[in-house]
Amino acid sequence: MSIERVRRPFWTHQLVEYLIGLALISVSFQSPKPTVPALLGLLIILNAAVTRGPAGAFRLVHRRVHKWLDVVIMVLLVAMAVQQWADIDMAGRLLLAAIAVVMFFIWFHSDFDDRAAKRAKATERTSSEDVGRYAGRLVGEGVNAVKRMRNQTDADGT
Repeated sequence: MSIERVRRPFWTHQLVEYLIGLALISVSFQSPKPTVPALLGLLIILNAAVTRGPAGAFRLVHRRVHKWLDVVIMVLLVAMAVQQWADIDMAGRLLLAAIAVVMFFIWFHSDFDDRAAKRAKATERTSSEDVGRYAGRLVGEGVNAVKRMRNQTDADGT
């Protein structure tokens, strides 16, 4: 038994990325060492802004590319949270790790397909109208077969 995960629309994915980036930048203002969190927040916002989508500002990158850029950003967030060479305070490190977890959750439940791909999937699937149409035709053919048998029996027997 497999459980199908819920896929959120891509515009919500982009909107949440904008909010995460802004939150990371705004928190970095309170940090004694704001450079790395502010740059990563800016990178998250830039990634959302350049993607083709309803909330994209520049629409330069396809959604499939954005999907893998998100993975790169999540790895970068975790790497910056655990590395020792850049000077980041402990609260900043914890925040970067928490943002990576939130981004993974958003990434895992996002629908990265564009409209053309969704239409192709919809045509592959059997819709309820198709099932209803098929059932109606099947019943109609059965009723017509019974009528033909009655008409033939009446013609032969009478």
